[in-house]
Amino acid sequence: MTVQIFVPCFIDQLYPDVAFNMVKVLEKAGCTVKYNKNQTCCGQPAFNAGFHGEAKEVCTKFLKDFEGSEYIVAPSASCVGFVKNYYNQLFENSAYKSQAEKTAGRIHEFSDFLINVLKQDSFGAILNGKATYHDSCAALRECKLKTEPRQLLSNVAGLELVEMNDVETCCGFGGTFAVKFEPISTAMGDQKVTNAAATGADYLISTDMSCLMHIDGCARHKGTDLKVLHLADVLASGW
Repeated sequence: MTVQIFVPCFIDQLYPDVAFNMVKVLEKAGCTVKYNKNQTCCGQPAFNAGFHGEAKEVCTKFLKDFEGSEYIVAPSASCVGFVKNYYNQLFENSAYKSQAEKTAGRIHEFSDFLINVLKQDSFGAILNGKATYHDSCAALRECKLKTEPRQLLSNVAGLELVEMNDVETCCGFGGTFAVKFEPISTAMGDQKVTNAAATGADYLISTDMSCLMHIDGCARHKGTDLKVLHLADVLASGW
């Protein structure tokens, strides 16, 4: 199967290893991976900030960059959720309406694609230690993903998965929310770190690097030894 990959802005700039590890796992799963180097942003930051005209320009470019019939896979439920749930709204009265609907149906978050499209949940990954999992708001509410990441982690040799309290509560990042409402965002992140640390976990794992970036900052501020890992990093470990 040939798939196109979308690498979100912050992963491209700050966490490129996540994208490389996603490709590594997809290729092990038997996929031929295509990357359009002209791709940029999905348009979510501008849309969420209320700049819908500017967002539409970026989203139109996204539609053109990902023309075709292949599946689109991304290591970010936040970006995928935006394309799936808001492109139809943004292009409602547009010549791109049909293309937006088709693109929304083709794009999948990484764990969703592995479990629900490829029907694969074991890649020979090895990671020794105890981990807890963070349900990002986008994965849980926008992409309706709950069991998929946990199923994949259950097949990682040496990894013990434990659930934290209030696991479905937001970490406090929320994109510009963390900038506009810093005290609230920090308090939410602090609570997430407290709950994760209480499990005795060595690692906190999620589908969204944006959440993990925020949680990691809070964990460092608290002086905890909690390490954050994207799901792709875990599945590509040990081989």
